[in-house]
Formats: sequence, C-alpha cells, structure tokens
Amino acid sequence: MEIGSLIRNAARRFQDAPALECDGRTVSFREFDEATDRVGNALLAEGLAPGDRVGVMLPNGIECLVVYYALAKSGLVRVALNEKDTAEANAYKIDDAGCRGIIHTGLAPTDGATVSMVGDYDWIESTAWQGPAQSCYVPRDPEAPYRLGYTGGTTGKSKAVTLTMRGESAEVAAFLMDLMPDIGPGETMLHAAPIIHASGAFFLPSLARGASNRIITKFDPGLWLEEIERSRASHSFLVPTMIALVLDTPNVEDVDASSLRRLCWGASPIPPSVAERAQSVFGKVLAQTYGQAEAPMAISVLTPEEHVRIGSAGRPYTLMEVGVMDEEGRFLDPGEHGEVVARGQVLMKGYWNRPDLTEKTIRDGWLHTGDIGYLDGDGYLYLVDRMNDKIISGGSNVYPREVEDVLNAHPAVREAAVVGIPDETWGELVHAVVAVRQDVSEQEILDFVSERLPRYAKPRSVEIWPELPKSHAGKILRRTVKERETERLHGTSS
Repeated sequence: MEIGSLIRNAARRFQDAPALECDGRTVSFREFDEATDRVGNALLAEGLAPGDRVGVMLPNGIECLVVYYALAKSGLVRVALNEKDTAEANAYKIDDAGCRGIIHTGLAPTDGATVSMVGDYDWIESTAWQGPAQSCYVPRDPEAPYRLGYTGGTTGKSKAVTLTMRGESAEVAAFLMDLMPDIGPGETMLHAAPIIHASGAFFLPSLARGASNRIITKFDPGLWLEEIERSRASHSFLVPTMIALVLDTPNVEDVDASSLRRLCWGASPIPPSVAERAQSVFGKVLAQTYGQAEAPMAISVLTPEEHVRIGSAGRPYTLMEVGVMDEEGRFLDPGEHGEVVARGQVLMKGYWNRPDLTEKTIRDGWLHTGDIGYLDGDGYLYLVDRMNDKIISGGSNVYPREVEDVLNAHPAVREAAVVGIPDETWGELVHAVVAVRQDVSEQEILDFVSERLPRYAKPRSVEIWPELPKSHAGKILRRTVKERETERLHGTSS
C-alpha cells in the first residue's frame, strides 16, 4: 500500500484521537496527516525533486516521525543519520547516498561534506504546525527506492540497503498478522528504543490500527517502567540489553505492568536467564521478531505462547519463506546446520550502488542472511551464530553465541561477548569479555563455564569490562571486542 494513503486513511478513520504523545504534547491522527502534508510540500518547494535523497538527523520525538512520513508523501528518499555517529561516519553516508539535503537538529553532521541544510528544528516546527494543509501526494513506483537503511557496520564498512514501498507495506502487514495482531484503538505502543532503528518499525502498524504511539526521548529503565504504569501501555519494544536493565531496576516486581500484552524484542539474542526472569515479572508477553537490515524485522516470529521455546527465533512470518542451505545452495534437512535464507516481499531491492554485492547476497530470489542456523522438525528456526563470527580452534568449530549463553547464565554476568584471538598453535583461542552486575572474579567465571562446555569450546581467558561496546541498535559489537583484545594481547589488530 502507498504509505501516504495509509496515513490519510488513518486520519479519516480516527480523526482527533491521539496518534502521538511525547513530553506532554499530543498530536491527533488528523494533525499528523496535515503536518506531514505541510512539510512534504515545503520540501518540494525548496527545490527537491521526487527520488532525491534527504538525510535526516533528528532524535526520538514527534518531529522525527513528521519528517519521516513527509518524505514518504513527497516521493523523497529518507537517509537516516545518527547524532551518536561521528561526523566522519555521517559524512560517508551523505556522500555515499548522494544526499541533496539534510534535515537536522542544528549539529554539523557533514565533516566538510557539501550539501544543503534544507531544514532544522525551527523550520520543522514552523512548517509542520502552521498554515493551511494541502494534500501532498507524489505517485511512487512500489519498486522505487523509498528509504536507504545503513547496515550496523558490525562486520566492517556500513552498506546502504535500498528499501521500497513494497517492502515497507509487507513489513506492516507482517507485524499486524503475526507479531501484534491484537493492537487497536485506545491502546498505546510505547517507544523507548531509538526510532531511527527497530522501534520505528512499530509506528505504522500502530497508526494503521488506531493506537497511540507514546515516545520516550531517551531510554531509562526506571522511566520505562513508570511510563508503562502511567500510560497503561499495551505494547512496547526493547532490545535484550534494555530488558536486562529494566529487570535490574530496584522493586521492578512492584510496578503495575498488567496492561502490557506484547513486550516485543529483537536485534540480538536474549540470554535465556533474562527471558525467563522477564516472563516471571511481566507474564507471557515476550514476542520476538528476527530480521536484518536486508529484510527489516520480519523473517521469523516467536509469539508469547511459543516462548516456552526460548532459544528459537520462531517460525517464518506468514508472508515469508525461510530455509537453510549448504555452501552449494542445497536445502538442508531439519537439524542440519547451514546458512539461513529467506524469501518474501519484505526483502530489500538491493545494496545502493553495489550490484556486485547484491548478486552475492540475493540469489534466485533468496536472501542469504549470513546467519548460521537450523530448522527443527516443527519448522522452528534456531540461530547458531553469524558466519563471520565462527571461531575455529584446533580444527573445531566454536559458535560464540552458544558460549555466551552459558556465560549469561552466571548470576553475576549481565552480558557477554566471545571472540577468537589469533594463536600460532591453535589457530584461534576462545576468549570471553563480560560486564557484570555484582562482584565476581575472572576465575569464578571460568570455573562456571568449564563445567558446562565441551573442552574445545571453553574460554581460555576472560576479561571483565564495565560495559560492552554496542551499535546504535543495541547489538554487542564483537568485532570491536576482538580488535581491542587482539591489540591488548598480541599488540596487533585483526
């Protein structure tokens, strides 16, 4: 479906009901529709043309979403920029995407890149909320670029994924069919994770069904609990690290979270101990969604009823096909490990200006995810690890995630990252880095995992860090851990 039409339809249907709430402000469905019309028309009046790429650097908030969907209505291509990135990283994205303009907070994101600053916060507010609103509608080919989403850069240089209106519509449909089918008018979707990343995917499905989207501008576990209780939120999305922080909040069990029916999570694996504690505190509300930048958020889903299978990534969304292939491209039987592949309307069109990489990643219509996994006899998908993160020690394959799950089971460990450190004798040695919630020695941790892992998978060493490095989407950056530890232990970078 054309996204502008979805917003107009919601405005006609739900009119003056609250569509957005943030920092004491409330915007109705009708006001949101009109604001996106005003900003969309203003962008075209600035000289931008449909198909032009526009960088957006805005924090969580109402104006951020107004700009996102003004671009959708005006046929302009959104390029998300992150205030937390370095100027160099944002300059790379601006140049790579060929942005003709930037809408920003007043920060200088370009590091010397030459591009027009088409709007800032004052411009957005004066444009969005004042004057008559004429409909902004630019017909768009459903296969044309709709937005560019840059990969997290966990395995090297960030790549631009070209996403289409077709894919966006398929993602909305997938969420409403399988992940959050019960959301509707009078309910609240609470956004606490960055809208620039996964949390933003929950906005359109909520809007289409008449629910309010309540936004926390910056995540704080105590504030999230307060907002759940205050707003009686029915749905929310957090990454596993955020869930763990919420559960570590003093007196978390005393909070009235009885309104919560879906606590959606994704972006990285959840430690089984964290999932079990979340279910004991909040009830059977956990709902996992597995996807990646190339298939945003919607490859497989594990519903609350299915969370007895903690460790599984669920079964394919209704609109998706999922399989496991070997290196020759043959489908494998249940229980056999191989590369996870997916096919469906939600897939990217390709990598921006990288046809060579697109051909390697999408073959015969199947997206090759780079994840190692297997399907069981009931069709549930289990992810073992990323192909690039596999450790080969003394000829044995070690999957970091399996070791991390054991580390995370220790009551003192808050989060863990396992990497391979180069070794002349063994090829690589298994090394662990952990952040802890209470005092514990490195030897205690090693003793704990040694009793629970085969000899070849046991970490030979462990380091305790105050925090583990993460991407802006909340994923632990194993690559950064590996580089730091290789430099520390051997004096060279991998």
